[in-house]
Amino acid sequence: MSDAIIDIRHIAKVYEMGNEEVHALRDVSLTVGANEYIALMGPSGSGKSTLMNMLGCLDTPSSGTYLFNGQSVGDMSDDDLAEIRNQEIGFVFQTFNLLPRASALQNVELPLVYSGAPRSERSRRAEDALTRVGLADRIDHRPNELSGGQRQRVAIARALVTQPSIILADEPTGNLDSKTGQDIMALFDELWRSGNTVILVTHEEEIARHAQRIIRLRDGLVESDQPNEFHATPL
Repeated sequence: MSDAIIDIRHIAKVYEMGNEEVHALRDVSLTVGANEYIALMGPSGSGKSTLMNMLGCLDTPSSGTYLFNGQSVGDMSDDDLAEIRNQEIGFVFQTFNLLPRASALQNVELPLVYSGAPRSERSRRAEDALTRVGLADRIDHRPNELSGGQRQRVAIARALVTQPSIILADEPTGNLDSKTGQDIMALFDELWRSGNTVILVTHEEEIARHAQRIIRLRDGLVESDQPNEFHATPL
């Protein structure tokens, strides 16, 4: 794929657990292009969370190569990897990972604090991101003053605030009721339509149906990588 943002080739990941070796990933190759919408699926222990950590530069492979925008991740320094995580990739987690004593605005500002953005710019961009996810009237609220769906929207705004090219979401509706989960998925659909590359880790077929492409893992291998026949490209 000539316009691949992500190109991983024969990735393996082995963890040492006492005297045993656990092969989380065995031989995974795939590419991800700009503005793709992908679901990673698989049973517990299939390697999907390990692959998500690899894609997000949170972990390094035991063998194989990972090219991010044509550059080898294995050759990057810790600072280079931190810059990719801060500028190029937005992370959304099942458990929201919000600071309980901070307001929605302060939570969303965090990635900009780490990147050294001026205070006025941080505030403006965080407000813009919260407005984009429909929380303009909740910027001063702390997480315990928000519903689960609103907390996930804050987490999504935090992922968006650095204007990343890729959104990585790990079971983003796992702690939400069905109706709220549908609302959050509608938001991911909109982010994809606006140009983001979206990669979801999920075990739910209904959630995966939002994606253009479904990659199924089993026992650390890609079991299938197919276009989603149920996906309808929005007008």
